Amino acid sequence: MSLVIDDLPATIRQTKRQLKAQFADLNQTFAAVEDHIRREVDAVVAAGAHGGGVIPVIDYQAIHSGSLAETVKAEIRRRGAAIVRRVVSTEQASEWNERIGDYLRRNGYGQQPVNPALDTYFSKLKAGRAQIFGVYWSKPQMEARQHPALARTRAFLNSLWRHESEGSVHFDPDRECTYADRIRRRAPGDTTLGLSPHMDAGSVERWIDAGYRKVYRHVFAGDWQAYDPFDGSGRTATREIPSPAVCSSFRTYQGWMALTPQGAGDGTLQLIPIAKGIVYLLLRPLLDDVPDDVLCGAEPGRALSISRQWHPSLMPALSPIPRVEPGDTVWWHPDVVHAVEDKHSGRGDSNVMYIGAAPYCAKNAAYLERQRAAFLAGTSAPDFAPENYEVNYEGRAALDDLSELGRKQMGLQAW
Repeated sequence: MSLVIDDLPATIRQTKRQLKAQFADLNQTFAAVEDHIRREVDAVVAAGAHGGGVIPVIDYQAIHSGSLAETVKAEIRRRGAAIVRRVVSTEQASEWNERIGDYLRRNGYGQQPVNPALDTYFSKLKAGRAQIFGVYWSKPQMEARQHPALARTRAFLNSLWRHESEGSVHFDPDRECTYADRIRRRAPGDTTLGLSPHMDAGSVERWIDAGYRKVYRHVFAGDWQAYDPFDGSGRTATREIPSPAVCSSFRTYQGWMALTPQGAGDGTLQLIPIAKGIVYLLLRPLLDDVPDDVLCGAEPGRALSISRQWHPSLMPALSPIPRVEPGDTVWWHPDVVHAVEDKHSGRGDSNVMYIGAAPYCAKNAAYLERQRAAFLAGTSAPDFAPENYEVNYEGRAALDDLSELGRKQMGLQAW
């Protein structure tokens, strides 16, 4: 169900009054949060200055064998991000990359008229609209989504969440729903793809929607230390304001698979790897220096922007991901701030296939019903702008290209 607000400024003002009234001393609470965030930021900055990083890097075989240490799992929860290497072979990922390129060339992608008004999601971000290829149904994309190793990886990552609490089962960590997303193909020297720091999956909704307020119930009650970013309670009951490119599914992680080598300077991903950074973002608009109808960068139907104007304590932790090779995967919590470098200063293409983790729950099952129709017709996935490039594409994936696992993930066969 979508969230419909008739008078958003009035709703924001009313919501902020209600939230502020729940604090015994808001300024004292925010000071404690800001102190915690600054210490986390200092740790991230110090690690980067010494040539390292704080994003946990693990090997797929450790997931497959079940040998990953509990300390590593705890660090993934703290950082809200992970690199999982060698989920598929370099050869397999490189072959998918070549076939996607052939699919785009053979079907004349980029020759169709483009209506920039269709996708306004990123238009308020500093670097402008992302030049990401709006294809969802190529055979390599479908093959990757249904790859057994990727299914095991997502099931492991889902298991780091609390999927059952308060007498309710929030989602099934072992059953995955395909969330069809796009691809990035970025050539050296490109300056058109950068995205300034932001969050997806909700902007103003994080304050005004009852489902989101349940997710952040401890934060808004002044007991921010009790907030667990990996507690699924409320996550599958959130509602979003309808808009092209706003995710209406529940994803435990956003993510992608590298199709080419890439790292810092290659026009690729940056993260603020602090899972509890969202607490700072949620409380910041409640302070007295913020106008009553302003949520510090949150606007309906757009990415939630993070800026030095409103969030100076958090920004220094924006860090490049470690270098990844084809077949490696990158994962980040939906409440982790991320960005894309403004310029690709490297020598080779910087290509990825976006594949997040969307475990089975009623919210995601409902989305599959809409997505299934898009797959069969070759239209854009439901959450995205209706560009519909692939309707007549030669070589588009069909039902026969789905494995048994793939059909289950697409809601075409019962688990």
